[in-house]
Amino acid sequence: MYKSLFIPGPVNVLSDVLEKMATPMIGHRTKEASELQRSISDKLRKLMYTKEEILLSTSSGSGLMEAAVRSCTKKKVAVFAAGAFGERWHKMAVANDIPADRFDSQWGQPTTPEMVDKVLATGEYDVVTITHNETSTGVMNPLEEISKVIKKYPSVIFCLDTVSSLGGAKVEVDKWGVDICIASTQKCLGLPPGMAICSFSRKALEKARTVEKRGFYFDLVSIYDTIQKKDYQYPSTPSLPHMFALDYQLDRIMEEGIENRFDRHLEQAKVVRTWAKKHFAMLAEEEYASNTLTTVKNTRGISVADLNKELSKRGFMISNGYGVLKEKTFRIAHMADTTIEEVKEILSVIEDILRL
Repeated sequence: MYKSLFIPGPVNVLSDVLEKMATPMIGHRTKEASELQRSISDKLRKLMYTKEEILLSTSSGSGLMEAAVRSCTKKKVAVFAAGAFGERWHKMAVANDIPADRFDSQWGQPTTPEMVDKVLATGEYDVVTITHNETSTGVMNPLEEISKVIKKYPSVIFCLDTVSSLGGAKVEVDKWGVDICIASTQKCLGLPPGMAICSFSRKALEKARTVEKRGFYFDLVSIYDTIQKKDYQYPSTPSLPHMFALDYQLDRIMEEGIENRFDRHLEQAKVVRTWAKKHFAMLAEEEYASNTLTTVKNTRGISVADLNKELSKRGFMISNGYGVLKEKTFRIAHMADTTIEEVKEILSVIEDILRL
């Protein structure tokens, strides 16, 4: 049975976007493929507020996260974790035998500029990783303030995970000085899972050229150089179905208006936050609450698993808490092409099931 998804990815995908994935194949070494990728890159530069090059990867966002630390680290990575996905970045570094230290915030609390400043002031680190929007906790880190601190350390490569925020919240890559900004298709961009994207600064490129063991498939220098030498071609076979759909979806996003899209996500978030505070409580403080997902504290002690079973019978799905927060919280996503009417509907259905 099809369910309307209010989970932090994958998201509901519009039927016309899905249809674009069935576009007849073209050769991935043809002029048409180059034109398709150039079109995607030009639109993504607008969405990401950057003039830097855009790289695509036929993987989840995790692939490019691993690529970032592997391609750019010579000394040590400072990983700031405000939840499960910050922790994952640290695990990736360790698995690749890359020196890394993890600096944790309490789950539900943000990474702060003061934390970042204290760590980078030691001079031990040449790469820093930040998670913009942490879907395990519903926290959106204060990137405007954090970015000002990182700029004090110009030799440090700034890697940013915007997997669950790009397309739903404003991400100003160049203004924030982000060197590698990573996202994937199955969240706010409103496509099926299977493709990741990143911006790649000249600074990051020059640093990566000095790193010897960058891997093969996820070697960002190889991807960049192939794009330049072969006019937007890739070292390996790209997912053309995702590219057809992404090009089309980016046109839809531009038609909606980038700022309008951000405003819509924020308005939906406000509706869910108000509802959460009325019937339960929020895990994140309002100041740091995500615009694309709300993590609700289970103050009533309900069975979240049972709630989801009842929602499933009615054609809906939300997410239980993540990891240590399972059953202690539940998560309601409001991202991609979800409408405010649909958000209000899921909240009404939950009220009916729980007799709130």
